[in-house]
Amino acid sequence: MAKQISLLIVDDEESVRDSLYNWFIEDDYYVECAEDAKEALSIIETKNFDIIITDIKMPGMDGMEMHRRIRALNKKSIVIIMTAFATVDTAVQALKDGAFDYITKPFDPDELSHLIKNAAKQITLEQENLALKEKFTELENVDDIVGDSEPMKQVLKEVMSVAQSNSSVVITGESGTGKELIARAIHSNSPRKYFPLVSVHCGALSESLLESELFGHEKGAFTGAMYNRKGRFEMADGGTIFLDEIATISAKMQVELLRVLETKKFVRVGGNKEISSDFRVICATNRDLKSMVEKGTFREDLYYRLNVVNINVPPLRERPSDIPLLVNFFIKKYCVAMNKEPISIDEQALIRMKEFDYPGNVRELENMIERAIVIGDGKKIRLSDLPLAKDSVISGYESLEDLEKAHIIQILNKYGWNISQSAKALKVDRVTLYNKIKKFDLKQPE
Repeated sequence: MAKQISLLIVDDEESVRDSLYNWFIEDDYYVECAEDAKEALSIIETKNFDIIITDIKMPGMDGMEMHRRIRALNKKSIVIIMTAFATVDTAVQALKDGAFDYITKPFDPDELSHLIKNAAKQITLEQENLALKEKFTELENVDDIVGDSEPMKQVLKEVMSVAQSNSSVVITGESGTGKELIARAIHSNSPRKYFPLVSVHCGALSESLLESELFGHEKGAFTGAMYNRKGRFEMADGGTIFLDEIATISAKMQVELLRVLETKKFVRVGGNKEISSDFRVICATNRDLKSMVEKGTFREDLYYRLNVVNINVPPLRERPSDIPLLVNFFIKKYCVAMNKEPISIDEQALIRMKEFDYPGNVRELENMIERAIVIGDGKKIRLSDLPLAKDSVISGYESLEDLEKAHIIQILNKYGWNISQSAKALKVDRVTLYNKIKKFDLKQPE
């Protein structure tokens, strides 16, 4: 601790300066000296000192005035006053002005050493508190998480709390609320942050593909298996595996997943060698897993194995105060991505955005901003650039599912039912788009 503490000694008596300098150098403090207040202030303007020990009675400016000027410079140094004229008034005035303490001449070296150690302890505590505050600020700003509303502050507190453990976490919330960002925040603030975060989109894969994706496969295990392949559990060794849309996995995969979570061991598809992996599991779903357990569509033992900690991400309509922050965040993001000059948003457009319900949550808001920047005049986002007018197609649908279906049809028709281009425009993979087409029983017009 002492090596991190710097001292400035201010006294017009050379013998006092030399004595104090030698005492504190022996204790491994960094020490500098000044013979009067003017020299001390000149040094302080260019350097920061943790502790300043100054005499009160000096030629020219006295120690009390120097102390007031140090405070005016907004320096955080701890000031200890030395005086041979120990009166109650002097001591009280020094403490009122913010001095840490005072000591009378001639002083006992042990007493002064003890006083400096106490001051150093206070400095260390302040540094630790500042570090904790900076860590919390860093957590709030991790990745693309934006929001200072009370619901989001609560989510971030839960993230900070759970990050240090190895417990399994289920992140719940509607589509588009940013569940994957929360998973990344947990991982990046955990002791596992130096190891990989491996993501698997369970809803985009069939049962056989998901099995191969999670466990890996041996060469020749099935048609097309031309080489050995590591699974995601194996890749996540030491780190975290994120299972998105966990509610979509089949009954067979639920059994296999439960066994892996309990033993942290598995066998590749087509293999016979047991592989161990140390991973943490974080899952996400927009479905009610508890309700699925009651209906018998999700295993109760797997539910309790996964749902050690639950973090619910609130929908955007429950945190409207975050909308201006998100709007500005996405404007900056897409102006940079599109190599455009920074633009602003019209006040009426922002007011209307704050009133909108956002069935697609943050993802929908982001899409609105990206679209507005593309079609706008490049100077300001206006209400006419946003799909928020009363006659908007959005107002014609009561459910998010109907809106999603209509949007997919619109994109498919726009790209002539070219699956690759449509999937790219929708920002999903081809398998997900095929699943949506099957789900909504969509047919290409003749």
